Amino acid sequence: MEYTSYRLNGYEISLATSKESDQIISLLKDAAKWLKERQIDQWGFLASGGEDEGIRQAIHNKETFIVKRDGEIVATFTLYLEQTEWDQHVWGRLNDEAVYLHRLALSRSEIGSGLGKVVLQWMVNHLRNEGKSTLRLDCVGDNVKLNEFYLNNGFEMVGTSDGHSLYQKNL
Repeated sequence: MEYTSYRLNGYEISLATSKESDQIISLLKDAAKWLKERQIDQWGFLASGGEDEGIRQAIHNKETFIVKRDGEIVATFTLYLEQTEWDQHVWGRLNDEAVYLHRLALSRSEIGSGLGKVVLQWMVNHLRNEGKSTLRLDCVGDNVKLNEFYLNNGFEMVGTSDGHSLYQKNL
C-alpha cells in the first residue's frame, strides 16, 4: 500500500519514519502508564520496554502511522497486512485479506477530543480505497471504555480469546 500525508480535521496522518521512533515509543509508554494507573491490565509488556524492537520494526516496515497536530505527534497506530504471532494466538491462523490494527494510542491531551473516531474513519476509508475488506483488532475484555469505543464506531464483537475481545469491521 502506498501512503502519503493526509490532512483531516486539522490533523495530518502519515507513515512514521525511523527518526520518530523514540517519540512514538514514548507516546505508547505514556498511554500504557495511564492505563496501569487506572488498573487496566493492558500493554504492561509494552510499558516495560518489551515491545520496543517490534515497534521499531513496524516503523521500518512502513506499517506504523502517526497523527500530528501543529507539528506534534498526538496519536499513532499500526496496520499489519498479515497476522502477527499475537493475532494467530487470539484469532487462530486465518488465511484471508484482513488488516490487523495494533497499538492505537492518543496523547492524553487528545483524549475525549474525537480524534480516535477521526482516525478510525480514516483507516476504514483508506483501507477500503486500497481494496481491503476487513479490519480486525483485539483489546482487553475488561477495558470497558475501549470496548464501548469500538462498538460505538461500528465494530462488531465477534468473539473472545485469552481475556481479549475480538472486533471486526467489514469495510
